[in-house]
Amino acid sequence: MSDRDRPAAAARAAARRSARPPARDRPAPRPPAGRRWLHRFQVVVAALSALTVLLTGAVWTLYRDVTAGITTTNVIFGGSSGGGQNILLVGVDSRTDAQGNPLPDEVLAQLRSGAESGVLNSDTVIVVHVPADGTSATAFSIPRDTEVRIPGLGRNKVNAAYPQTKAEAASRLSAEGVTDPRRIDQESSQAGRQALIGAVQDLTGLGIDHYAEVNLLGFYNLTRAIGGVEVCLKAPARDAFSGADFPAGPQTISGGDALAFVRQRHGLAGGDLSRITRQQVFLAAVANKVLSSGTLTDPAKLGALIEVVQQSVVIDSGWDVLGFAREASQIAAGNMDFHTIPTGPTEDTGHGDVLSADPRAVQEFVTRHTDPEPAPPAEAAAAPAPAPVVADVGNGSGTTGLAAQVATILGQNGVTPGAIGNAPDRTTSVVRYSQADGDAAARRVADALGGIGVEQSDGVAQGRVQVLIGTDFAAPQAGGAPEQAPAPATPPITAGGVPCID
Repeated sequence: MSDRDRPAAAARAAARRSARPPARDRPAPRPPAGRRWLHRFQVVVAALSALTVLLTGAVWTLYRDVTAGITTTNVIFGGSSGGGQNILLVGVDSRTDAQGNPLPDEVLAQLRSGAESGVLNSDTVIVVHVPADGTSATAFSIPRDTEVRIPGLGRNKVNAAYPQTKAEAASRLSAEGVTDPRRIDQESSQAGRQALIGAVQDLTGLGIDHYAEVNLLGFYNLTRAIGGVEVCLKAPARDAFSGADFPAGPQTISGGDALAFVRQRHGLAGGDLSRITRQQVFLAAVANKVLSSGTLTDPAKLGALIEVVQQSVVIDSGWDVLGFAREASQIAAGNMDFHTIPTGPTEDTGHGDVLSADPRAVQEFVTRHTDPEPAPPAEAAAAPAPAPVVADVGNGSGTTGLAAQVATILGQNGVTPGAIGNAPDRTTSVVRYSQADGDAAARRVADALGGIGVEQSDGVAQGRVQVLIGTDFAAPQAGGAPEQAPAPATPPITAGGVPCID
């Protein structure tokens, strides 16, 4: 290009550049398809990550709220050796909450009655066994007057283990110079709970894995939180001591009425044993309502119980209550059975009237209701059905109508009667068979007729037998006197229904 042509070329290039749209107005080149999908995937992952953080944060917050406010106690050492869990439930009469704070007078008035100030009674003692598969539960009530061996104290009523050990531990701590009342209460209570656990383990043979203690306020508030529970009484009940005043029939109870229901023992035929039945029915009703309504797996419903648990329940420090709640939710409502341990007669001892209990008998009873039943043996191959038998009957006894009676007996035993008639007089009854058939069918017929003799005879057609009745024949009884049917057992208390009780 010559020098005089260069200015013209530069001018044309400048004109082309000025004709192009600005960079911001030009469409950006599209990235490859692979890069577009990668971008979308990253957006989805980011959204899911954020959601996961929110959900796990909510679950952790719920777990923290539940566990942080529950009073715990370090009382479990050891436990069961199997895959199941054994939980000791203890109901106490106390004028304090789970943290040891005195209950307000207005609350005590709503509770209607309770322990005297400074007195602790552990009148409800129940061991709940949950097998490894978590599909059922079995509860064993221990009557409060059952005599047990209390570690360090000798023999006494089971309901004395906790308060008596607590009182002695509190006195010892004070003598050692401890002046902080909260420390004295916590350490002495721990000693009392451990003594009770030891006594229960010694009596039942079950290693205790977890401990839960509920005070009167807990019973009161629990029923109100779940909207009451269904119970049924055979007859009206009134008792000034507990405040019970109930009509007969099914009814819903909560609050103070629920407390009166589980505490009544005066005016009941079985006294304290009848009160245990009341407690079992009440707990079954609570379990039925909580489990059937999905309370334990619904965060909103579970949240309604948090305040009740925090105010009224003490559990062992190693218990993952939310993990157990998930396991317990698998228990079908009908798969929770309640039993009372076997006890002997009342005995008068230095500690008052006690119920004697043989630990071996108690442990056998517990084992029978907690160990899985052995698998039934494999069924043997079904035996082939016996070949049909036709029996001709000849009456040689001289007793009119006996051939027809024999034919009826044979028909009732699966033998087809053939020809029926009279035969020459004879004294001995016999069943005859052909050589070709063998004696199997003949013996079957003979057994149906009380075990008369059999013999081979050439006069018997193949495929049939011949019954000859003699004067020695005694018709077998169609059946002895019917055995007396056992009296129907009292329906067991389960979490699957509402039985009517005294």
